[in-house]
Amino acid sequence: MKSILHADDHPMIRAGLKILIEAHVPHVVVDEASDGDSAFEKIKRTLYDMVILDVSMPGTDSFGLVGNILALKPKTKILMFSMHAEDVYAKKYFQLGVKGYITKEAPVAEIENAISMILSERKYMSPFLTQLLTEEALGKKTTNNPFDNLSPREFEIVQHLAKGETVASISRMLNLHTSTIGTFKSRIFEKLNCSNLVALNSLAKVNNVLQPSY
Repeated sequence: MKSILHADDHPMIRAGLKILIEAHVPHVVVDEASDGDSAFEKIKRTLYDMVILDVSMPGTDSFGLVGNILALKPKTKILMFSMHAEDVYAKKYFQLGVKGYITKEAPVAEIENAISMILSERKYMSPFLTQLLTEEALGKKTTNNPFDNLSPREFEIVQHLAKGETVASISRMLNLHTSTIGTFKSRIFEKLNCSNLVALNSLAKVNNVLQPSY
């Protein structure tokens, strides 16, 4: 019997994916969560064969959630299920240790393929992302997105800064000292060649790297 946890704040998406999984994976139990906190509590209590996470859930820092899950249970197989562009977000999550990233606009057969591959102990990358990374590795394609130069933690902090959160509030949320967040902020500004938050926000909007606010 396989067990899968799907965390998403939209009931219709959870219901639809549950039907797809139950039709595609034999002898499976699909558990559900509507936010990051409830998902993490379930993961504490249960050893899932796979965890499917929505990138954007209200009150949820998905980068931090992935880090906490893998710190608690390093062998957890995580598939990110998102509306966000792969070329911007997927590489960051792979750096954190997830096993796959797929957009919600993908065909049903592709979603089924992603689930099957990860349950079979393999990683999943879409044909688009595979080609993109191959071209970058061969030097045939260079990224013009300055946010690709940020580490996953730096990219995570950019999301909070862009929402207008203070260094103090970010430090509490990420359980890091304010001086550490301040150092990250300075490093981010240097890497992005930004002098203030207005410039950072403008650059983020141009490069389509902001998660929606709820």
